[in-house]
Amino acid sequence: MADNTRAWMEELLAEMEERRKAVEAGGGLERVQKQHQAGKLTARERIHHLLDQGSFVELMPFAEHLETGLMEGVEAPADGVITGYGTIAGRKVCVFSQDFTVLGGSLGKMHGRKIAALMDLAAKIGAPLIGLNDSAGARIQEGVDSLSGYGEVFYRNAAYSGVIPQISAILGPCAGGAVYSPAMTDFVLMSRGNSYMFITGPEVIKSVTREEVSFEDLGGSEVHTTRSGVAHLEAQGDQEVLELIKRLLSYLPQSAKETPPWLDTGDPKDRPTAELLDLVHPDPKRPYSMHKVIEILLDRGEFLEVHPNFARNIIVGFGRLGGHSVGIVANNPRFMAGALDINASDKAARFIRTCDCFNVPILTLVDVTGFLPGVAQEHAGIIRHGAKMLYAYAEASVPKITLVTRKAYGGAYLAMNSRDMGADIVLAWPTSAVAVMGAEGAANIVYRKEIQSSPDPSATRAAKIAEYKKAFDNPYVAAGRGYIDDVINPSDTRRLLIQHLELLSTKTQSKPFRKHGNIPL
Repeated sequence: MADNTRAWMEELLAEMEERRKAVEAGGGLERVQKQHQAGKLTARERIHHLLDQGSFVELMPFAEHLETGLMEGVEAPADGVITGYGTIAGRKVCVFSQDFTVLGGSLGKMHGRKIAALMDLAAKIGAPLIGLNDSAGARIQEGVDSLSGYGEVFYRNAAYSGVIPQISAILGPCAGGAVYSPAMTDFVLMSRGNSYMFITGPEVIKSVTREEVSFEDLGGSEVHTTRSGVAHLEAQGDQEVLELIKRLLSYLPQSAKETPPWLDTGDPKDRPTAELLDLVHPDPKRPYSMHKVIEILLDRGEFLEVHPNFARNIIVGFGRLGGHSVGIVANNPRFMAGALDINASDKAARFIRTCDCFNVPILTLVDVTGFLPGVAQEHAGIIRHGAKMLYAYAEASVPKITLVTRKAYGGAYLAMNSRDMGADIVLAWPTSAVAVMGAEGAANIVYRKEIQSSPDPSATRAAKIAEYKKAFDNPYVAAGRGYIDDVINPSDTRRLLIQHLELLSTKTQSKPFRKHGNIPL
């Protein structure tokens, strides 16, 4: 009897392994080869490259589609998506990878249910969710069931927003409903040349509007990282994108209940930053590299810029100070003089809220002339968009440190996290100026009659500008009113930032009860 039991068990195990092999083969050798010829990894290869070696545990490998209607008799191993968990640098993560070799990675009901189940698991255990997207969109053959599958995923994208980090990699075509789930996640990364995101493809657009456009020009990575702002980062090919995910994840915690991991970078906390003395010129018309300022301040000069090619007048990204993860928001005086416009406001507001979700302290570097003037900006809603940035800073409860490097004028001074907007510590360099507007504009308004009635208007104007600068266009008026905690030597900046950051590590802040705020979207 025992021998029969063993024989039956071996037969069952052999069947199980055969089924598993069929699932792991995906769409078959020919389709796998086409995937490779397109310069892309397969869904499983992507997972194994992303995760620590041997750490992946697959879930629901034998899931099958609803065999109804046009799907009767159709083979779809794992229903076109691989789901499971593993580790990245020893940290637990949940990951799904759409398999383009199986029905073009299209999403059906079971496909969506597998992703939804993984999202529920990630939220339960408090682990980041990483989606490797390569999908033709909704599976037409399943009709409304495929839309239901998307609904399950979209609902959880919203439900778990701010609960666990959600990162999306676009590694192939993502059309129709396939683009909305990534757009609801915290970060979207795209593979240059191999990935596309659009609601309606070139053929549909041509039939409706008669516009002719290529896949790349419609929804390639360049479009979404420079013009639309949909994608945060891009890299060349699957492997570089996957490496970028690992780097991004290193700055984020497992969930909103935790803080980001501390890392011993070996960079001394008290390292002087004397290079800054020669970098930032007191003349507000002289541009300088804010990127260089950031690199000098951060541990080992390592800065992961987010949205580097979108709204370049503002800089956002991650780095470390004394081993602690920090989010950087900084004006870019080399682009539009650092003025805030609609796209910059949206970019900063979203990043600020992301940092606040996941307990990442925010360092704001200020050199701003104001909000960008112009009819186009006003008509497109600069008021509403600028309000998003004000709202995001006011709402954020993480440690917030502001450093004014040079100009801080008008409403933009407030929008860049002034003391009144909730900054915990505000510092300034002697090169800075905090005022309603610059000395030249202010003198023209305040002393207009004196200038116009002067026998030498030009000389009088120059004298009044100098007078205004001495009286108001400096950091000491604001410091005298308590809006600035200290005017510091640039050489001491890194040391002081780290000291203040460590002081604020125990910060707590209570707020009135509410269901949720109503940000001006």
